[in-house]
Amino acid sequence: MKHYWHSAVMFIISMAAVHAREPLVHVSLAKENRIVTYRLGGDGETLTLVDSVPVAGQPGALAFHPTLPIIYAAIRSEGNLASFRVNESTGKLTSINETTAGDDPAYLAVDQSGKFLMSAFYRAGKVLVHSINSNGAIGVELQSIATDERAHSIVPDPTGRYWFVPHTRPNAIFQFRFEKQTQRLVNNKPSKLLRQPNTGPRHLGFHPSLDIAYTSDEQGLSVSTYALDPAKGTLSLQQTLSTLPGDHDHTQPGSTSHIEVHPSGQFVYVANRGHDSIARYSVNTYNGMLKRLGNTPTEQTTRSFNIAPSGRFLIAAGQASGNLAIFQINPKDGDLKRLSTISAGSAPWWVLIK
Repeated sequence: MKHYWHSAVMFIISMAAVHAREPLVHVSLAKENRIVTYRLGGDGETLTLVDSVPVAGQPGALAFHPTLPIIYAAIRSEGNLASFRVNESTGKLTSINETTAGDDPAYLAVDQSGKFLMSAFYRAGKVLVHSINSNGAIGVELQSIATDERAHSIVPDPTGRYWFVPHTRPNAIFQFRFEKQTQRLVNNKPSKLLRQPNTGPRHLGFHPSLDIAYTSDEQGLSVSTYALDPAKGTLSLQQTLSTLPGDHDHTQPGSTSHIEVHPSGQFVYVANRGHDSIARYSVNTYNGMLKRLGNTPTEQTTRSFNIAPSGRFLIAAGQASGNLAIFQINPKDGDLKRLSTISAGSAPWWVLIK
C-alpha cells in the first residue's frame, strides 16, 4: 500500500511538472464578454480548454506581468482596465480588480520592473500610466498624456527607458522617455516620427538583440524597419516592404494588424486582414533588415496572433471565423505549417501565450 501511494504521489507531481511546462494560451472573446484559457499540448496540435471567465464588457488587448502570474485586460466597450491572477497549475483566472481608464483602451504593456502599467487609447487619443500594487492589482493613475487619434499600441525598447506609441490616423510614432524617479513619461526629442500619409503605423516590436524595431503599417499594407538610437531613444526609418504577394489585386480592401518578432530574432511575422495571410520575413543578423519569404494563409480577419516562448508555435485568432489556428514554426526557414484549427467562440480578439 505504501508503494502504491508513493507511486500515485510521484505521478501527480510528474503530471504537475508536465503542465507547468505546457504554455497557457489566453484569448479574449470580444462578442462573448469573456476570456478563455487553453493549455497548449507539447506536440502543439492540441488546445485544451481550462477556464472561461466572464467580464463586464468586451475584452480586447491582454498583457502579462513580467514576474507575477498576473494578466491585464483592456475592457474596450467599458473603457476599463482589469487585472487577473493566473493559477499556473490549473490555468484558472481569478479577478483582482478593475478600474475606469478612458474611451476604447487598445493596448497594454507592463514595464520591466512590474511596477507600472502603460495603456494606449484608440478613441480617446491618449496614453496612461498606472502604478501596479505588490499583489499585481492595478493601482492609481499616475499620468495621462493627450497624444492624437487612434493611439494603437504602446511598447518599450528592450531597456525599458524608451516608449513608443504608434498612431494610425496621424501616421506617426510618438516617442517618450520614462523617468522612474518621477514615475512619468516625458516627450523625447523629437516627440514623434512622422510617416507618409496612409501608412498607418499600428503595432511595433523590437529585435531581441539588435537596436532595431519593426511596425505593421495598417493602411500601407507594409512592414517597416527602424534603427533605434540607444543614446537618444529615437527611431529612424530604414526600410519598408509590402506584406502582400507581388501578384495581389491591390484594389481589394485590406489592412495589416499585428506584428511579432520571433524570439530567436531570425524572423518577423505580420498579419494581413482581407488577404487573410501571415507575411513572413527573414532578418539579416547583422543589420536587422528584412527579406520577404512569402505568405501563409490564415484565419479570416486575423487581428491578433502570438508566438509561444519556445519559438516553436504560432497561434492566430480569426476575428471573423471564430477560430484559432495553430502553426508550427520551422526553425530553419521560418515557414509556418498549420497543425490544427479549433473553434474558440465569437470574435477572438487577442491571443497571449506564456
